[in-house]
Amino acid sequence: MLDAALIEKCADPSLAPAMVARFIETAGSTDPLAVSVKSGDRLILIPQAKTPEEAMETIRQNVGHAVVRVGITQLPAGIKDVSELTPSLVDACENLKQGTRMFAKILHIATEWYGNPTSNDSFSQIFEDAISAWKTGAFEGVEVFRALDPGGQNSDRRNGQFSGPDAEAAAVETGSVEPERAGIRVDLGRIGGGK
Repeated sequence: MLDAALIEKCADPSLAPAMVARFIETAGSTDPLAVSVKSGDRLILIPQAKTPEEAMETIRQNVGHAVVRVGITQLPAGIKDVSELTPSLVDACENLKQGTRMFAKILHIATEWYGNPTSNDSFSQIFEDAISAWKTGAFEGVEVFRALDPGGQNSDRRNGQFSGPDAEAAAVETGSVEPERAGIRVDLGRIGGGK
């Protein structure tokens, strides 16, 4: 179980602490020095690192040849740029910060794909799809680790819901208008008006 104080201090603030704990429990590790290496569908067995230096050496040896996951969040190492390989990857707080920021982005991608639902009923499916995307690196044809965050840097969400002063504007922006109050929509694409 991950320490609540560590989650509060280091995790992405757009994710609720319970969601972070569930994410780590489902897709992460309790060991900040944990390194897993996969080549294709095969998990490569490597000795467990006892120091941050050993973990970094294992990461450097395998990045570029295999998929390397690191730390508490099992953050993919060297996905965008090999220069990202810094000792902060095996620091518990920094790994949690980077990993939860990346997971929040993946959660935004999945939420947008589902049409930004506001009911809590759909959240479980969205979360499971985001976990699957975290593990595989893809969601509905999108390379999630390289994709832009559809929620943007200023997205203020908690548990998939908007909060804060812009909540009303965000609800209109995402199209969550009550059906009785929605305007008339007509698809003119079929009559050739757009030529």
